[in-house]
Amino acid sequence: MGTYKTLLAASIAMLGAGGAVSAEQDPFLWLEEVESEQALSWVKQQNGVTQAYLQKGDNYQQVFEDSLAILNAEDKLAYPRLLGGYYYNFWQDSDHVKGIYRRTSPEEYRKPNPKWETVIDVDALAKAEKTDWVYKGMECLEPDNTRCLVSLSRGGADATVVREFDLSSKRFVTDGFVLPEAKSQVSWFDHNHLLVATDYGEGSLTDSGYPRQVKLWRRDTQLAEAKPLYEGAVESVSASGYTLHDRHGQIALIREGTSFYTSKNFLLDEKQQLHALAIPDDATVGGYFDGKLFFQLKSDTENYGQTLVQGSIVYAPVDELIKEKPRYQKFVAPTPHASIEGLHFTANHILVTWLEDVTSKLAIYSPAKDGGWQAKQLPLGDNGSLYAFNANSQSDHFFIDYSSFLLPASIYDVDAETAQVSLLKSAPAKFAADDMVSEQFFATSKDGTKVPYFVIHKKALKLDGNNPTLLYGYGGFEVSLTPYYSAIIGKNWLEKGGVYVLANIRGGGEYGPAWHRAALKHHRHKAYEDFEAIAEDLIARKITSPAHLGIQGGSNGGLLMGAAVTRRPDLYNAVVCQVPLLDMKRFHKLLAGASWMAEYGDPDLASDWDYLKTYSPYHNVHKETAYPKVLFTTSTRDDRVHPAHARKMVALMQAQGHDVLYYENLEGGHAGASNNNTRAEMYSQIYSYLYDRLM
Repeated sequence: MGTYKTLLAASIAMLGAGGAVSAEQDPFLWLEEVESEQALSWVKQQNGVTQAYLQKGDNYQQVFEDSLAILNAEDKLAYPRLLGGYYYNFWQDSDHVKGIYRRTSPEEYRKPNPKWETVIDVDALAKAEKTDWVYKGMECLEPDNTRCLVSLSRGGADATVVREFDLSSKRFVTDGFVLPEAKSQVSWFDHNHLLVATDYGEGSLTDSGYPRQVKLWRRDTQLAEAKPLYEGAVESVSASGYTLHDRHGQIALIREGTSFYTSKNFLLDEKQQLHALAIPDDATVGGYFDGKLFFQLKSDTENYGQTLVQGSIVYAPVDELIKEKPRYQKFVAPTPHASIEGLHFTANHILVTWLEDVTSKLAIYSPAKDGGWQAKQLPLGDNGSLYAFNANSQSDHFFIDYSSFLLPASIYDVDAETAQVSLLKSAPAKFAADDMVSEQFFATSKDGTKVPYFVIHKKALKLDGNNPTLLYGYGGFEVSLTPYYSAIIGKNWLEKGGVYVLANIRGGGEYGPAWHRAALKHHRHKAYEDFEAIAEDLIARKITSPAHLGIQGGSNGGLLMGAAVTRRPDLYNAVVCQVPLLDMKRFHKLLAGASWMAEYGDPDLASDWDYLKTYSPYHNVHKETAYPKVLFTTSTRDDRVHPAHARKMVALMQAQGHDVLYYENLEGGHAGASNNNTRAEMYSQIYSYLYDRLM
């Protein structure tokens, strides 16, 4: 096959007129072979050039040290997970690079410096087993929460090994449940049974690479003997089984994700028979409370003469939902400026997190005597983000994490019965924010839509167009970007006089399902127009200018970066494009890409490709166009978004004569980094690049 230099020369020779790639011929396909000798040789050569360029800056080492100090700080918040009377926490620092899973008592946790007991030492486990383990989470059997399923990943990939663990003895269970490496979805059914969707061999995965078979696996039997419960279509995204709990007991559900946004849902009864649930196929299940299933509507729905609007939460008794035409009851409905961000359940109350013009509010809903609901608003600060956690069916206490751009996070203990709030812990400030301010503005997009964005800067900011500004965006998959405290951004960017901007463009979930669908498939350009409108608004306000404006995004946000720089290269002088999608002709053939066709369309359909090719970055970069010096980053171990997207884009742009930078972490998965050292290295690269380009 030859060396990578030979392959590269042959690829360049195959380029068409003007140095462009065509839909019919892709000369850089060899870079899709993730771990081939030639591809990795090319990667290492690129890494060496990029590191040499970035490390020559005066600030590289300082950013690394500052970032690592923040990430490893002993006084950072330890977020507790309540299990069986203990508070558990996953912790990484300079002594525990891969991390430890640890626990303490509720009383001890409230102390300034609580004493922790190690439960799992991932560093020690990795050393003993000579495997680059990355901790990926734990699911425990309710209500006792002593037997758990621990997920471990090699190098940070999505695929995991699952092992049964006993929290009482702090040991993996001898001859317990063990699943080999796969993109498994597994849930406890009871002490002796698991609901398992995994790679059962040939034909058991969907086109997206996820499991499509759900089985009931009994303890002390081989996985091959597990009882089949359900099989989804090859064309679907995935199938899985899971349980939901209320104070009276549990139900088991089977879900087939027929696309990223549609599903079939089934109740698994006591006789292990399946019953279809009569809910809209684009609705999402939100939880289980007092025998009723709650779900969110993604489209306007007619039900027994009532119109239930898009984004509403509705409910019905589970035994009614297995009938052909159940009657839905409205729980809460959105407004033009407020969408429902989250839904959580305690023993006797329901928690709803609202987004009102992209700031969070939380209300506690309780059943009323007349069959309706009574709501209590939780009194927390304005212009911030809050997240409820540790809510469960056995208690009416839950926790809240609250922060804003300039206010470090605090954890509160809340009694849902009384709405009484008590402070548990607060994180110390990690950058000087007294002389800073956060503001919200609205840009007007091309079609007249008002698009919100936040700007964080020093109060003494001069509106002269010379301020180094970093604009961050995502705009997809109904993901909302909300205010948050980032010590990394504060220390490395804001303190140095930089301006940080968070864009709430369409495609996200900031105003509910309609905001997302406004940029779905053939409307994708709306997200890009929104982003460009914000950039132009920043320039019009003289906050910055193209010479000082940089942009950043990852994954779908990496696609946003690719579209931004190919559509309007004149607007930006720095682009940080992380773990991106860029080749929209082949995205559905690479790793999990087929599952995203509900978001972008199917490139194999002529009508979809005719639209996709108008913005596919890989097909819209041109030799004669001047582009800023883009920094592309990805990870070899990313088994969600294929690293070839970034690899091929860089190879093409360099073949066209463009000066771009590329760095591929050889571990780290879709997050790009798997421990604090590699995270600090990643921040050093990004901010050294931004200083060089914008300051």
